Amino acid sequence: MDSEITHVWSCSGCFCIFHMPCIQKWAKDSQFLVSSPLTDDDFGKRDYPWPCPKCRFEYKRSDTPSRYYCYCGKVEDPPLDPWLVPHSCGQVCERDFKPPCGHKCLLLCHPGPCPPCPKMVTTTCYCKKAKPIPRRCSAKEWSCHLPCGRKLLCGQHKCENPCHAGSCPPCPRVSRQKCVCGKQVAERSCASPLWHCDQVCGKTLPCGNHTCEQVCHVGACGECPRSGKRFCPCQKSKFSLPCTEDVPTCGDSCDKVLECGIHRCSQRCHRGPCETCRQEVEKHCRCGKHTKRMPCHKPYLCETKCVKMRDCQKHQCRRKCCPGNCPPCDQNCGRTLGCRNHKCPSVCHRGSCYPCPETVDVKCNCGNTKVTVPCGRERTTRPPKCKEQCSRPPTCHHTSQEKHRCHFGSCPPCHQPCRKVLEKCGHLCPAPCHDQALIKQTGRHQPSGPWEQPSEPAFIQTALPCPPCQVPIPMECLGKHEVSPLPCHTVGPYSCRRVCGRTLDCQNHTCMKECHKVTEIDSCTDKNKAAPECLQCEEGCSKSRPPGCPHPCVLPCHPGECPPCVQMLRVKCHCKITSLYVECRKITTADVNEKNLLSCCKNQCPKELPCGHRCKEMCHPGECPFNCNQKVKLRCPCKRIKKELQCNKIRENQISIECDITCKEMKRKASEIKEAEAKAALEEEKRRQQAELEAFENRLKGRRKKNRKRDEVAVELTLWQKYKYYLFPVCAVVVLVFAWYIAHGVD
Repeated sequence: MDSEITHVWSCSGCFCIFHMPCIQKWAKDSQFLVSSPLTDDDFGKRDYPWPCPKCRFEYKRSDTPSRYYCYCGKVEDPPLDPWLVPHSCGQVCERDFKPPCGHKCLLLCHPGPCPPCPKMVTTTCYCKKAKPIPRRCSAKEWSCHLPCGRKLLCGQHKCENPCHAGSCPPCPRVSRQKCVCGKQVAERSCASPLWHCDQVCGKTLPCGNHTCEQVCHVGACGECPRSGKRFCPCQKSKFSLPCTEDVPTCGDSCDKVLECGIHRCSQRCHRGPCETCRQEVEKHCRCGKHTKRMPCHKPYLCETKCVKMRDCQKHQCRRKCCPGNCPPCDQNCGRTLGCRNHKCPSVCHRGSCYPCPETVDVKCNCGNTKVTVPCGRERTTRPPKCKEQCSRPPTCHHTSQEKHRCHFGSCPPCHQPCRKVLEKCGHLCPAPCHDQALIKQTGRHQPSGPWEQPSEPAFIQTALPCPPCQVPIPMECLGKHEVSPLPCHTVGPYSCRRVCGRTLDCQNHTCMKECHKVTEIDSCTDKNKAAPECLQCEEGCSKSRPPGCPHPCVLPCHPGECPPCVQMLRVKCHCKITSLYVECRKITTADVNEKNLLSCCKNQCPKELPCGHRCKEMCHPGECPFNCNQKVKLRCPCKRIKKELQCNKIRENQISIECDITCKEMKRKASEIKEAEAKAALEEEKRRQQAELEAFENRLKGRRKKNRKRDEVAVELTLWQKYKYYLFPVCAVVVLVFAWYIAHGVD
């Protein structure tokens, strides 16, 4: 089970978890990179830190992890428990809270930082004026928001800020203050009462001969620097002289060590610096490869260039006369960092470069809201959402634009009402703002063929004119039929498209023209009367004629009654044979009797009565009267007896003549004759059929004899059937001979 546990290490700064081998290798490589520019003598004498790979929190060399501990650091090599968090010991954490408050974490061993301290404590505010109240230990510091009231460092004023943590800020007031030497007075902040002017002190020193040369200082000026015992320039002789006299030279040799550090000055005691060493010596170059005799004060450097690799293992030293301790590579690394914005500012080094330490502020468009991200992430980080209102000036004619949040790109189109004064009518334009309308450009580029891809449509912003005014204005039509609200831009005489409808002079018809302009001659007259602009009636009279008159009125359309019709009307008589010509007005004004007289032709009625005889009356309307006096012959059923009677009496009384005995006897004899004739005809038919049957049977017998001869066929015998009795013995003899031959031939 223990072999399956992966050893890890947790950073105490960012609490990121790393595998133990990985973090050990990282610490070793980091220490090597830091210490590689040093010489072998210096290596190991200093404790070089190594950083966390993520948060760059620095650890000492001794903090390099070598053992596997749980998160709280109590148990080494914690066992794997499926009921616990991996790498946890399961005990109470008991780590000190950060910031330290005296309490310890009570959670079980856990990864990551400890939560804020949950203990309840009774604390007072920062200024100690409010009463103590119970609060969470992690939020025990609180402000009562009353004035602080503590005395500031100036000693004159009190802190006026609300109750706050830490020391009070410097006094913000200004007062007139003297400098340290007291020569100048200036208005300065109370927070910095001590200040120095730029004047020399100038006070007389105790010697009385010299003045202080210090710039504005505090305290006494001190003794004169030329008083007391003083040495000669070579520091071998000491003289006691007043401060007004200079120290003389002693006359002895200077004997000071020259700049070369080997030889001494051979001049007499002198003031000022010693001269350079001019002795010639055998000098080795710095790299030790060449020697040369030359003045001691001159360094000897040969022209041989060092070919050793510097610590970066990329560039040669190339320094002339290198003593062997090649300096670190002084070239800049110059490699582009992971952020793709900066180059590595470090000197040339081995391994990968450190991450870019810069941060970038990703701001909204107005710049009030920003998010700080590591350099390089600004390309993938979306700008923060700004809650401020967009402060761009409006691009249309409005003084202010609609409120919307800060954004990138162009502002959304304005949706406020245009409210421009229209030139023609003076009304305000109610349409949405159209100063920056997007219009699609068409026909910019015609493709030269089907192989060419169509270009994307282009849109341009342009100001559109205000649309026509749509304010409704009541307006009467030309024919004064109605008053309708019309849009302001279409106000003017208009036709309602109705029929005029005014009564013409004929008093029978109305004007059928579409609504048109009318001129009223007299305002007192009827408004429905036709005007001069209306149509003139050109139709004929369309009044209804008297019943029965098929002729139209000969006058044009006129008011009042039509004149009587004087045209001749062709009328059929009652019997529908003769045509009569009568004046139309006589027909239309006559009553029923007069109409019957006018329609009578004075001839006999040609109609037949139900009995079949002609009507004897004169031409008359309606049905003919049934009073037929014509004589009719009436017979018995056998047609032997007949009588003559009047037609109307026969139909009224239904008279019929019956047959007598003679008629019946004649009828019986006639029936007997008919029966005898029928019987004779039947017997004749039977004889005829019998003769036909016998003739058919005779014909059928002759056909049967012919068919029998035709069916008889001669049957011929085969060769085997004829000679089978002779062939059997012959075949048997042949078989025996063949068998004997086979038997003796084999032997």
